[in-house]
Amino acid sequence: MRILRSRSFAMNRNFLSPNSMAVGLRGIVTSCRAVVLPRFGGPEVLELLPNVEVPDLKPSEVLVRTRAVSINPLDTRMRSGYGRSIFEPHLPLILGRDISGEVAALGASVRSLSVGQEVFGALHPTAIRGGKRHSFCCTDSMAWFKRQRLLVVGGGGAVGFAAIQLSVAAGCHVTTTCGSQSIGRLLAAGAEQAVDYTAEDLESAIKGKFDAVLDTIGVSETERISINFLKRGGHYMTLQGEAAALADRYGLAVGLPLATAVLLKKQIQYRYSHGIEYWWTYMRADSEGLDEIRRLSEAGKLKMPVEKTFPITQVGEAHKAKDKRHIPGKIVLELD
Repeated sequence: MRILRSRSFAMNRNFLSPNSMAVGLRGIVTSCRAVVLPRFGGPEVLELLPNVEVPDLKPSEVLVRTRAVSINPLDTRMRSGYGRSIFEPHLPLILGRDISGEVAALGASVRSLSVGQEVFGALHPTAIRGGKRHSFCCTDSMAWFKRQRLLVVGGGGAVGFAAIQLSVAAGCHVTTTCGSQSIGRLLAAGAEQAVDYTAEDLESAIKGKFDAVLDTIGVSETERISINFLKRGGHYMTLQGEAAALADRYGLAVGLPLATAVLLKKQIQYRYSHGIEYWWTYMRADSEGLDEIRRLSEAGKLKMPVEKTFPITQVGEAHKAKDKRHIPGKIVLELD
């Protein structure tokens, strides 16, 4: 993970109380409060523990005092058992990928950050010691489409909304699909056309061909429709790759090779039938991408509204709200 200094956040944050972490004789944090997932299940399985051990810092790591962490669909899916073939041997887990906070301690080789510096960042999806704790260790360490026609399928969600703003800032002409309640917000964010998928026939309402499609929904129907909107040489990218699901179903030894075969088959199929590139897209922490996000945020060109915040003691309620989709925008957990 790469973390960067931030002067502006989309999150509501409070400073941590002095007794939120246990400090050893040398001033290094030894334990902290954390939300722990001891087994897979519903929101009720999450446990808030007062004294979770903080691992020793490696030379290239920093210790971050977490103030806020978002709750994403990946968190609730992992809590329910998604990716169990990968994560079950590592239980108990600490979920949470997007964080903001301040640097509490530095590894011996870290030069780019300082203690007390405000930071934000993202952990890799496979991290097992996540952000829903008052401190965590991370290493000190985005492909951007420019001036192209882009179709974002599912622009009403947080990922789609961010993708629209990032693409507009890069000079892209963006069309998106969404529910009726999101049309005004997405047009204001810079989309040139927002099509209500619940009321309009997408194949009739969307005109022209696109250089790229980002499909945040990723079901067979959106894939079938999206592929036909692409120019030859275009790129189809879905966030709903099948690697984790196949590994869960058949185990790692069979599931991962099977997933590779499925992806390769689709890539060959679509290159031959449509002349396009097909990819499963995964999140990765990238310093240049995060720095661009910081610059755009500070310039007012990237805004991610927070719909609701919960204190760490109500983490179960926050997960329930995300599960039931009662809250359409970002949900943030405050760790104070």
